[in-house]
Amino acid sequence: MPTPSLADLPIRRLTHRDLIACADLSEDRGWPREEHKWGFLLTAGKGYGIDDPDGGLVSACVVTEYGPHGQPAFGAVGMVLVAERHTRQGVGRRLMRHITSVMGTTPLTLHATPNGRPLYEELGFKATGRAEMVVGRFTPGGPRPGVMTRAATAEDLTTILRLDEEVFGADRTPVIARLPAFADQVRVAEDGGRIIGYAAAWPNMDTHVVGPLIARDTGTAKALLASLAEHSDRPLRTDIDVRHEELLAWVKERGLSSVAFNTVMTYGFSELPGDWRRRFAPLTVAAG
Repeated sequence: MPTPSLADLPIRRLTHRDLIACADLSEDRGWPREEHKWGFLLTAGKGYGIDDPDGGLVSACVVTEYGPHGQPAFGAVGMVLVAERHTRQGVGRRLMRHITSVMGTTPLTLHATPNGRPLYEELGFKATGRAEMVVGRFTPGGPRPGVMTRAATAEDLTTILRLDEEVFGADRTPVIARLPAFADQVRVAEDGGRIIGYAAAWPNMDTHVVGPLIARDTGTAKALLASLAEHSDRPLRTDIDVRHEELLAWVKERGLSSVAFNTVMTYGFSELPGDWRRRFAPLTVAAG
């Protein structure tokens, strides 16, 4: 029986049962396996992929929808991968065209690597911002941020969800409600007993990824990040909106180093909703 062409292979929905195949695909492209993150995204979002007749996946990606169920305000596209042996054959373009088709008029956003950006521009995505990835051992020092932080409790969830929607610009309850199980830490910042920010640190390979990081101001963001570092025995990694120049300078003074830049892109709207001044880092660049 002849091997079907890539163009004839169907695109299907992925589920949590495809986690290992997705991790294998990451590894095939030289990325970390990130099984913990893949499991979260395949549960909180919608995975799409193409099966390889020879085993494994030809391609995969995840779309995480935000807003009312059934009528999302927008979707975040992430983890767009094509197996090394199938690159440069239009597979990524076909998968992304499928995503824009199934999402219809729903706007989309994604974080593009320098290699991926030309494809997304070809498909109509526009560059609207940049994020800088920083990684390293956080070194305490300097003036302590004068903001009180503490571990979040179950009683804080309603307030966190309300603050998150206000800052993010859309309801993302299905994602944020999973944070306590996904993250090793969720912490809040308070002023007079009122929550003015929150952040999480979740395990990814040998690091703790800080995200989301939502705060009233830069001082609050510093306090949350420092408190997460204080309770972590791993290097920290996070992706900070480049407009937050003060926070970026501060984390570099504290031992983190720049390792990459991603371009924030949108499709179907001119810029992300919400308040970027209080949105310092995403949960993950794969989900916004």
